[in-house]
Amino acid sequence: MKIAIEISMYPLTEDYENEVLAFIEELKTHPIHRQTNGMSTQVFGEYEEVMNAVNQSIKTVYTKGKKAVFNMKVLNNPLPEDFSI
Repeated sequence: MKIAIEISMYPLTEDYENEVLAFIEELKTHPIHRQTNGMSTQVFGEYEEVMNAVNQSIKTVYTKGKKAVFNMKVLNNPLPEDFSI
């Protein structure tokens, strides 16, 4: 089953831009399709792969002792249906 997740990170620090960029770089280490804009990042792929990538990327932020709020929207059967990784 393919899903899409739109995720926004809100670091609770003055250096928020670098924290967001580091989170996006962490997501890039996973074999999922990504699109980033000024407000959020969308990740697409198979359910297990996408959820694992998001879970591991958030965990990386928290294990570094960073404080952040993550806002996510999850959609099954995302459009476009024929995205590639």
